[in-house]
Amino acid sequence: MAERKHKSLRLTMGDKVKFLLAIIFISLVFIPLIRMFANIDGESFRKVINTPNFGESILNSIKATLIATVITIVLAYFLAYCTERINIKGKKLFIFLFMLPMLIPSISHGMGLILLFGNNGIFTNLFGLESSIYGLRGIVTGSVLYAFPVAYLMLSDIMKYQDSSPYEAAEVLGLNGWQRFTQITLPYLRKPLISIVFASFTLIVTDYGVPLMVGGKYTTVPVVMFQEVIGRLDFGKGSVYGCILLIPAVAAFLIDLFNKDKGNTGFVSRPFEQSNSKPQKLFAYILCIAVSIFTLLPIISFLVLGFARKYPYDMSATFDNITKTMNLHGGEYLVNSLVIALFVAALGVGIAFMTAYMSARMQSKMSRFLHLSAMTSTAIPGIVLGLAYVLAFKGSFLYGTIAILIMVNIVHFISSPYLMMYNSLSKLNENLESVGHTLGIPRMYMIRDVFIPSCKDTLLEMFSYFFVNSMMTISAVSFLATTANKPVALMINQFEAQMQLECAAIVSLAILLCNLLLKGILNLIKKKTA
Repeated sequence: MAERKHKSLRLTMGDKVKFLLAIIFISLVFIPLIRMFANIDGESFRKVINTPNFGESILNSIKATLIATVITIVLAYFLAYCTERINIKGKKLFIFLFMLPMLIPSISHGMGLILLFGNNGIFTNLFGLESSIYGLRGIVTGSVLYAFPVAYLMLSDIMKYQDSSPYEAAEVLGLNGWQRFTQITLPYLRKPLISIVFASFTLIVTDYGVPLMVGGKYTTVPVVMFQEVIGRLDFGKGSVYGCILLIPAVAAFLIDLFNKDKGNTGFVSRPFEQSNSKPQKLFAYILCIAVSIFTLLPIISFLVLGFARKYPYDMSATFDNITKTMNLHGGEYLVNSLVIALFVAALGVGIAFMTAYMSARMQSKMSRFLHLSAMTSTAIPGIVLGLAYVLAFKGSFLYGTIAILIMVNIVHFISSPYLMMYNSLSKLNENLESVGHTLGIPRMYMIRDVFIPSCKDTLLEMFSYFFVNSMMTISAVSFLATTANKPVALMINQFEAQMQLECAAIVSLAILLCNLLLKGILNLIKKKTA
């Protein structure tokens, strides 16, 4: 009798935690979106439709995104093939360099292109270039630089666990390389490739950082939305543009959700032997070195500019730009960013872990709701989420505080860390709780002593993901930031508009340095706890 009562109490506590998490997701995800939808009226819709550049901005967004997505996927595939299938030296260094674009804001990539190929760019002056980086080519170049590391990581992870047996059998049967690619590789990659394509497409089409910097007269929907809300404070038109940006993101989410092909999953029975073919190795080295230079050039331009006295007129080295940036509140805003990133990482890991545990280990109807809620934020572009928060929380005690920036970043970035933990917990023996109950071990002790130690590497990856993205995001926080709580990443556009490019370069380098330090600290922790 006492045992049944104890069991009932424990289930009740679990249900209470699920209910609390459900309230959090309803309050921070669904209510803001509903508030944004409610803000749309017929007048705002007519204004948007009748805007002269409305149709043009949509077509521009689609064209630039399609071109950039195709280039991103092709480039990521060949890079993944080079690092996973070909025996080349220096892979760790190449992979590190490929990941650098993920550690700085997208707006920094746009600024880097201006510094390199703009009217007074380093290469423009050095080689006397006449072609302009502004417009479609600039948006495509910056978007590829911004998006390819994500696609590369996903493809390389898939290739790492692919079974080589079908390829060996195909070779015995006399199938050539193209036939093996079309009949084995493409079917194997079908489901994950759909996810990667739509993830890249959504990432590019909803970004306003790169188009804002290098788009020029080639306007895209996110830039128009940004200008309507920030420049004209027209929240009605901003809400209409926000709904337009939700369409591709929601479509990508639904296609990924219902793409249930499980044929490509399984264990590795025979790993691939890496190729030692000289032509393949030459190709791999050329491609990896070229892409590494491509990722390093913007960062090198920040170093050149950040420590130049007055670009491009006086290139003598100086540290005065650091002092100048600090005097213009750069230090205060950097502290804001660090506080936001640390709180987002700590709270985000806790919420993502609890949600994943409730979904993966305590399944019920409420668990399915939590799983769907955690994954829903994938379908909400950051700029749309930021506007929804403005409309939902304007006038409340949270508005204008660092707390609201922490909240919006947790919601914006929770899907990937949640999925990391969900997959990790799902792989653990499903009978662990039953064994613990038989031995009289409370569930909380099982979580503390079994599940957390088993998933410590995943927890560190989750912390890193939350921190890095919170340090460099501009989309979710752009409408919510004030002079009191502004993150330092938002100063890049401000400095660029004021033609203080040296200070903008210092800010980009500061964000990169903070993210690299965090990555280094977490790697040391991993090695010590291994």
